[in-house]
Parts: sequence; structure tokens; C-alpha cells
Amino acid sequence: MIAIALACSPKILIADEPTTALDVTVQAQILQLLKELQQRYGLAVLLITHDLGMVRKVADRVCVMQHGKLVEQADCATLFAAPQHPYTQRLLNAEPKGAKPPAARDAPVLLQARNITVDFPIPRGWLRRAERFVAVNDVSLTVRRGETVGIVGESGSGKSTLGRALLNLLPAQGERHFDAVDVGQLDTAGWRRLRKRMQVVFQDPYGSLSPRLTVGQIIGEGLRVHEPELSKRQREKRVAQALHEVQLDAALRHRYPHEFSGGQRQRIAIARALILRPEFLLLDEPTSALDRSVQAEVLALLLDLQQQHQLAYVFISHDLAVVRAMADTLLVMRDGQVVEQGSAAQIFAAPQHSYTQELLDAAFWRHDRT
Repeated sequence: MIAIALACSPKILIADEPTTALDVTVQAQILQLLKELQQRYGLAVLLITHDLGMVRKVADRVCVMQHGKLVEQADCATLFAAPQHPYTQRLLNAEPKGAKPPAARDAPVLLQARNITVDFPIPRGWLRRAERFVAVNDVSLTVRRGETVGIVGESGSGKSTLGRALLNLLPAQGERHFDAVDVGQLDTAGWRRLRKRMQVVFQDPYGSLSPRLTVGQIIGEGLRVHEPELSKRQREKRVAQALHEVQLDAALRHRYPHEFSGGQRQRIAIARALILRPEFLLLDEPTSALDRSVQAEVLALLLDLQQQHQLAYVFISHDLAVVRAMADTLLVMRDGQVVEQGSAAQIFAAPQHSYTQELLDAAFWRHDRT
């Protein structure tokens, strides 16, 4: 895409969220490339982003917009040191900071996985034997009640594949025990009963909600499967309660997803997961598509819900600042394998593996890691 933009030798390059969906190492490579191209061709670059770390790293001047208006502009150092407009101050204060209060060390184990391996066939044609691509290779982890296990790594490292394998959304080898039950021995009916206790929130709040259903129908869909004995009035009450838990007005349940912002849609997705009163949530990049201020609100909501219900989370993300604010323990994955695992605080303070150090070096906030 950058090559296409440069083909006609432009004087100005407009980079509209060029690294939003990328992990931190690839982000750093793309930004370094843009810097080199700018110097080589004398380009002016207009960078559009909600990533304040990126702005601090690369921008000379910054313009802050709210509701279609320019509310503040200044050179980068001045704006970050002394923001004048309340909205700018709110954006800067919304950056994830600090660490999550630790979970109880003696909390009972809810989910335990040992030697999880996931592979996929690679077709090779008529005369060559099919090979297999190993996406997750011999990974083990333990999740306790009320605990958040963070999984980080670059794109293609196997993070999401591992998460889906834990929920049996993909076939996998290895042992999985949920609340001391060997889930590998469950039949279809057994898995259906277990699904009520294990839920997932996906990355894209725009694609994970059906546009053909109202918000009430989306949130209440799980009740029709797992609690069919409920009357229509009882389902409506549960939907209203779920919306209230995620701080949305219950009157909104008759609207459709396209009528909501990205942050509101992600709250709806969380409500859909919570309505079944699960004990475990897989959160697969739940804030990567959101700007910093909305992201902070969703993270605060997730922490509050965890404390209220003693929920266990597996939190997958490439945003290390978000993981630091959410996780008790951390798995660092590369090429399907765990290269470092342990207390999140210890890993962020003193990473042992060279790849973990590389990830932290690529994150803009590492100088303030403590």
C-alpha cells in the first residue's frame, strides 16, 4: 500500500491509521520505513491516528480534533507536556497506566491446559504428500478464578488460535480441564452445557454483531439455547440487566448495531457474553479497534465486572500497555510457542527472553515501564 502511494512521486503522504491492526514490532518497522522514505524523498506526512504513543514518537506538530473541529494544535513536545484543551487532557489521561491489582494467589484453578498443539493441513497437490502447519506447539497454561492471563506476540504467533483451542472452537491435541472436568472426554451435549460457563468477546465490534438482529435479540440469543424454559418477559428482564451491567440504557435493546459507536458495540458484545453468567471469558483483542478514551472505558468496565463476578479472563492483545494494565500473568508467544511465561509485573520489569525484550523495545512507552 505504501508502494502504491509513492508510485506517482507525491509531495505529501496521508497515512490514515497505517498501523492500527499491527503488532508493536511491525508498527515499529512501518514507522521506521515511513521516516526513511520521508527523508529520502522530502515528503510531508499527514499522520491520522488514535495511537498517542505513535504521535509522541514521530510527529513534529499535533492537531487534536473533536466532533469535527480542531480544538488544539501545538508542537509535539509542548502538547504532551502541557495540553491546554480539556479534551486533549482527557485523551492523554486515557492512556493505559499502571498495573492491575493482583489476583488472589490461592484462588482455585478454573482452567488448566497442558501441551496444547494445533496444526492445519497444507495441501501439496497430486504428487506430493500433504504437510501440516503447526500453529500452536505444546503450550500449557493455568487460569485461576478472578485472574487475568495475558497472551502477547506478533501477528501469526498463534495467540488467537490458542484461545480458540481452549474453547474447543478448533480441534486441538493436549489436555484441557475446566473446573476439574476433563473437557476432552465431553460429547456434544456435554460441551453445550459447558459453553454457558465459557464465553468469548471478539476483536471486531463491527463484524461480530449480526446487522439483521436487534440488540435485544443479539444479547438474548444465548438464553434461547441454554435456558429455553425462560418466558419472553424473563428473557427481556435478563437482557435489560445485562445492558445495565455494561452501562447501557435498556431502552436501546430495540435498536440495531449500526446505530451504535464502536465502544457501544463492544459493550453489547460483552453483554451478550455476560448474560449467561459465565465464569470464564476469552477476550480476543477486545479494544484494538477503539480509540484511547473509549478503550479506557471498556478496560475499566472489564476490571469492574471481573471484581464483581470473580471472572477469569484470557486476554489476547498486541497492545502491551493494555496487557500491562489488565494481566496478572503473561505468556509471550512466537511462532506458535511460548518463549516466556510468568508474572506480568516481573516480565515487564525484567524480561528474560530476547524476543520479549524486542517487543518491549518496540513499544513506545517502555521508558516508563515501571
